[in-house]
Amino acid sequence: MRNLIFFMHTSLDGFVAGLNGEMDWINLDETLFDFVATMTDKADTALYGRVTYEMMQNYWPTAGEQPNASKHDKEHSAWYNKVSKVVLSKTISEKGLYNTTVISDQLADNINKLKQQEGKNILIFGSPGASQSLLNEGLIDEFWLFVNPVILGQGMPLFKDITGTTKLKLAESKTFSCGVIALHYEKS
Repeated sequence: MRNLIFFMHTSLDGFVAGLNGEMDWINLDETLFDFVATMTDKADTALYGRVTYEMMQNYWPTAGEQPNASKHDKEHSAWYNKVSKVVLSKTISEKGLYNTTVISDQLADNINKLKQQEGKNILIFGSPGASQSLLNEGLIDEFWLFVNPVILGQGMPLFKDITGTTKLKLAESKTFSCGVIALHYEKS
């Protein structure tokens, strides 16, 4: 069975974006990019909410082809273009979308079918609303939280409207020179 793994940057006080969706506070460096590349190598499916999917779709398909593309841009663009994408949305259609499936209803049934297919891990990047729906259905198997050394005071919360308790155990942690601490949790 494939694992559904949640990746999210968060502030120390538990926000994933500022009040207007800003994410300019996220600390990144080559070591962190290289680490994430080891995780994407173990995944063949990317799962997004509609808003995050549209943001990714506007950037990643051609990011690696740009004259100033970084090593990370080239690698992640190549990965993005080859993996299957799944979008949780009630407002878009998969008509005309390449290598993309839209799930608009029966979330638990559809995600469990996806997890039972042959393949590598399924990664969900960001997508706080979609992630909350998945968490409420008990569908997320692992969590990678990238805690940034910043206190925002207000913004979009990491977890909101969670309906039950999910017990976790710390599997590992990793500190990056940019000040980010990655916390890896598994369901206990």
